[in-house]
Amino acid sequence: MFQTAAGRSGWHLLVKKKNLSYSRNSSALAAARQLLENELDSIRQAGTFKHERVITSKQAVTVQVQGQLQPLLNFCANNYLGLSSHPDVIQAGKEALDNYGAGLSSVRFICGTQDIHKVLEKKIAEFHGREDAILYPSCFDANAGLFEVLLTPDDAVISDELNHASIIDGIRLCKAKKFRYKHKDMADLEEKLKSSQNSRMRLIVTDGVFSMDGNVAPLKEIGQLADRYNSMIFIDECHATGFFGATGRGTEEYFGLSNRVDIINSTLGKALGGAAGGYTTGPKELIHLLRQRSRPYLFSNSLPPPVVAVAQKALELVMGGSGLSQKVAANTTRFRQGMTSAGFKILGENHPICPVFLEDAKLASTMAERMLSRGIYVIGFSYPVVPKGKARIRVQISAAHSFDDIDRTIEAFISVGRELGVIH
Repeated sequence: MFQTAAGRSGWHLLVKKKNLSYSRNSSALAAARQLLENELDSIRQAGTFKHERVITSKQAVTVQVQGQLQPLLNFCANNYLGLSSHPDVIQAGKEALDNYGAGLSSVRFICGTQDIHKVLEKKIAEFHGREDAILYPSCFDANAGLFEVLLTPDDAVISDELNHASIIDGIRLCKAKKFRYKHKDMADLEEKLKSSQNSRMRLIVTDGVFSMDGNVAPLKEIGQLADRYNSMIFIDECHATGFFGATGRGTEEYFGLSNRVDIINSTLGKALGGAAGGYTTGPKELIHLLRQRSRPYLFSNSLPPPVVAVAQKALELVMGGSGLSQKVAANTTRFRQGMTSAGFKILGENHPICPVFLEDAKLASTMAERMLSRGIYVIGFSYPVVPKGKARIRVQISAAHSFDDIDRTIEAFISVGRELGVIH
């Protein structure tokens, strides 16, 4: 089709306007690029730039990493029970893919709920001894979706200062009065409870296990304060579910408690198969309300069927008395004792998260690189993941590690530690 002169003129004017608009956007983008690059440079200069190593194998005790000729012993995964590549877990995912498809292409309340979603929610509630449970794409979503629904401006939320970022972000979304108490400081928690006594409802919020330090919330003492001040307790069990406590029921079981906590959020993406997914479990009225109002639940696609099946199989293995919790506990004790005897400072309590405390960010990064050259895959953590001056290498122990794996890693730390002057 031929254009008239007027038509061509109009078209050129449109192109010219578009190009001018794009030019203005490009100028703004160029300025933004420079600001971002300056920020990246400052991170590099501080020695805290994080590089993503590319794994070309399954997640397991040994992994193949791009650029490395030999497999590496993996001591930095959340694969606490070694179930990420367990043959029964993998098979369950394959069968679900065949029987239920790759995904639902829908949110839960439209056409995204299959029978396996309901079965898994029931199994989670049974595992924790709670009334009901609701699935989310991740525990980050579960934390983002809870507080806004549960709490109003007449309520108060009282949170440990070192709670996970997802808890902090979730609390920001709610309109409750916000209090923050010093880490594991029960005197400060009590002061905050006294200060909030005019609230309609109060919720104490804590991680069960704090992921950067490997230490455990003082749940008995928190429970006593909750009773004294008529408050509820919420706990995030991402680094406890499935492996912490005698049968993997988490922080409550670790302290010999039962149903001491009112609301539990946790993940399917760590010990329970390592794929994805999170959940809230607790009173049935709360779970029903979350299905009606929790935005991450209402506006996110359903968990894919293979992910659901993987988590269900992992839960069955844990609930069937696999002995994996005892194995990870024994491995943890061996590592902590060996490293402490060698002169390293290991943070936390008797938990599989074993942070090797180094303070200096560049030292942590250098040590991690030298460990890699010895076939041990660990990562240095520094600001902003942890506070400035508190850098560490976070070692994570799995039930799938052998005692030989543990001993080899301790020997590598001792060798590198002496090279760098960390120990003598």
